[in-house]
Amino acid sequence: MSTSSTVDRAFRAALHESGDTALDTGASLLAADPAADIELARRGEEFLSTLWRRGWQPADVVRIVRRRLDDVHVRTVSELIRAQAPRDDRPRGPRWKAQLERLGAEGPDASPRADRFSHATAVLELYRLLLRLPALEPLDETAAPGPRDRRPESRMLGRIRALLAKAEATGFPEEAEALSAKAQELMARHSVDEAVLASREPSGEVPGACRIEVEPPYEQAKAVLLDAVAGANHCRAVWNEPFGFSTVVGFASDLEAVELLHTSLLVQATTAMTRAEAAQRAGGRKRTKTFRQSFMAAYAHRVGTRLAAAAETEVSDDLLPVLASRAVAVTDRTDRLFPETTTTRLRGVSDAAGWEEGARAADGARVGTHPRLP
Repeated sequence: MSTSSTVDRAFRAALHESGDTALDTGASLLAADPAADIELARRGEEFLSTLWRRGWQPADVVRIVRRRLDDVHVRTVSELIRAQAPRDDRPRGPRWKAQLERLGAEGPDASPRADRFSHATAVLELYRLLLRLPALEPLDETAAPGPRDRRPESRMLGRIRALLAKAEATGFPEEAEALSAKAQELMARHSVDEAVLASREPSGEVPGACRIEVEPPYEQAKAVLLDAVAGANHCRAVWNEPFGFSTVVGFASDLEAVELLHTSLLVQATTAMTRAEAAQRAGGRKRTKTFRQSFMAAYAHRVGTRLAAAAETEVSDDLLPVLASRAVAVTDRTDRLFPETTTTRLRGVSDAAGWEEGARAADGARVGTHPRLP
């Protein structure tokens, strides 16, 4: 019997049926035929190629596998993505390549492989999930970087990342404030430089899009926070709750600013929430999930208000048409990607102390303001 026949029989038994019995039948067939391993892996790479054509990206697949299955499945799909990458038949953009680099940095799985039956079971469980994933909005992340993408401005973004990392790690509030203030100053300068350059040297750049993880717990509040950060940086965010991410649409430099600021604010919020819970316990009050949910909701709401106020900074008349045209381009791209969206309301916000502490923490968060543009 050919290896292809073995894999076909296993797939017919396990992939299009539900339940453990069908899975055991397919795994038994594969476990009994070691020669089928190469064909089994090849089929997995084909599943990935199909997902890429259906709008998925490597980080999206790893994320959904982590949400729906176990660590062994995450390791398996990561190995599969690394193996498929050299045979990918489409040019990929910098974000896609960065996702592959992160997978590569993790290295191969050092843990011993399970017995053949257990391994085959895990592979079939993974393939079941991959086959049932729906199409996502295509981000078309295939364009080569334009001239401005190759400018040395990325060094400034590297400095911003380093400053924010130090601000998040330090245990001294004064040092954190100074580091955050410097990071915000550089971020504002970077944004100004991009706007000025766009007004003087039109490059034909169009809005791009990226997906940013929005994971439980308190995912609604995190999505609200990301939406606020996106809006303040001339981007639009659309939350996909079932798959645990938001798609952010905007120009490349603004997308980088959103990722940096959102990540930093989440770290600040988590640190502040831990500190607030400790203070509440010291005062004899037991804190609950409701407290944390209300804290995060208030934090997102208040930071959003502060960011919106910062975004209203006046600009010079010569840049107004540039900013308006960029806003129209972002809106148009968002509407084409998401012709139908719905709104949702925050749930579980009922702890007054949590809301007050979250609002207080947001007032102390470093969000920065953009200086007046020349």
